[in-house]
Amino acid sequence: MSPARKRGILIGAALTVVAIVVAAVVLLVKEDRAPAASGGGPGESTANAQDSPAQVAGRFLRLFDLGDLTTAPVDDPAAATSALTGTRKALNGASVKTSLGEVPTTPGDAPSTSATFHAAWTFGGGSVWKYEGKLDLVRNAGKWVVRWAMSVIHPKLEAGQRLSVAPVSAKPVVADRDGKALVGGDATGVAPILQGALSKVASGENSGTGATVTVSRVDVSGKPVETLFGQAADAGKPLVSTLSVASQNAAQKAVDGFGGPAIIVAMKTSGELLAVAQNGAAGSRPDALNGLYSPGSAFKIATATAALQQGGVSADSPVACPGSEQIGTRTLKNDNGFDLGTVSLKTAFAASCNTTFGRLAGQLPADGLAKAASQLGLNADFEIPGLTTEAGKVEPSSSGDEQVEAGIGQGRVQVSPLGAALMAATVATGKPVVPKLWQELETKVNAGYQAPPAAVLNQVRAMMREVCTTGTAKALKGSGAVFGKTGTAQFGSGADANGWFVGYRGDVAFAVMLEGSNDSKPAVQLAAKFLAG
Repeated sequence: MSPARKRGILIGAALTVVAIVVAAVVLLVKEDRAPAASGGGPGESTANAQDSPAQVAGRFLRLFDLGDLTTAPVDDPAAATSALTGTRKALNGASVKTSLGEVPTTPGDAPSTSATFHAAWTFGGGSVWKYEGKLDLVRNAGKWVVRWAMSVIHPKLEAGQRLSVAPVSAKPVVADRDGKALVGGDATGVAPILQGALSKVASGENSGTGATVTVSRVDVSGKPVETLFGQAADAGKPLVSTLSVASQNAAQKAVDGFGGPAIIVAMKTSGELLAVAQNGAAGSRPDALNGLYSPGSAFKIATATAALQQGGVSADSPVACPGSEQIGTRTLKNDNGFDLGTVSLKTAFAASCNTTFGRLAGQLPADGLAKAASQLGLNADFEIPGLTTEAGKVEPSSSGDEQVEAGIGQGRVQVSPLGAALMAATVATGKPVVPKLWQELETKVNAGYQAPPAAVLNQVRAMMREVCTTGTAKALKGSGAVFGKTGTAQFGSGADANGWFVGYRGDVAFAVMLEGSNDSKPAVQLAAKFLAG
């Protein structure tokens, strides 16, 4: 065979191979593109017989999310589009996002099947309504399509029914003791430090209270049939708190008017919380409920209680009140060094003689102050639904010097504003007090206590009244029959001090704590503002 003939045969063979490969590639490309040609996006109105139920359901849901089913694989596109348009309008333009769920494997000759999907409607206020839906698919002229029904929009919707939306804030989610809104309704700005706790508990107790809207299915006349999302507009009473909007607003106004960190806690002497207020300078942590501070002379309520029981004195016993005195290795001084000489214990209490109470504390057993503090609730432990609380921490003294410091509310003695109000409530009622935030939810008592004897508390009350008539809080004489005790407590390096007033009037006990005020007089002034409100 000649070289030229060989070259011709080889070239012909090569061309044949190329033709075969090209034909195979073309065939593969056609096969790969076949599903995409019928897979459809917006604008494609038909499916072909090769589309699976999953492909058809997926295409339908994509168009459902867009809000236009005129080109969707559905047996009645006009009715489907009309219903979906009406639904989006009824839901105030809420957007929807769906995702395909399970699609059962279907035999080749099956006339029908179904698919699940997940829907999430997002409303203007940020609420998201999620539910699982279902699509029924049938063969129509050999092709799979979605069978239209109102249940496609929501599985509970029936023929003739539709969805309706309303603001959930039409009624309060949490109400105060008088039925006024604390969460929801017109509660804007009420009890800011407690909003998170109130909402959290309410969302667990009342179905759907995290929603800003209510979605219902209604009949052809518009009458609600069932609430599908949120709180029923005509249902349900709100969760009721022990708080008082009037008391809370009075407390908040008082602390907001103070230049430094300020806290007020008020409760019924029965334990029902009325107000928990702290200003912006006090920070966003609920220190009113669990922040521990040295109480200063406000703790003399406990020191007096201990001395009356264990120290062999009464409110009328004569005691020395020198301006300065060394007790052990500690030198105590009265404010500005005042010296009263010998006076009754009641007078020394009203004037807040550090020297008197340091000496009395030093004469008590090592656990004397801790026992009295426990009798006043300062070592009790409670679980209030929604709140983390701590009343205080007063332990037996490890040395005489430590006990002298504790007697005037310094050293290791720690009390929260809540605990201080609890102490005042215990003196007022003569009984152990359990703090509460809710009318129908109970506080768990992890560690309870027993109040001091009535004969002791009668004397403590007289001493606390003297403080507000002739003593360090006599500025409250115009605020009614107030019983209380002032306090100034150094902290840190000792260069600054917190100011306190702890007391009660009638059936309301309260504590005012001003961080870094360096004097108790501003705390007395805030107490007067609160009581006036």
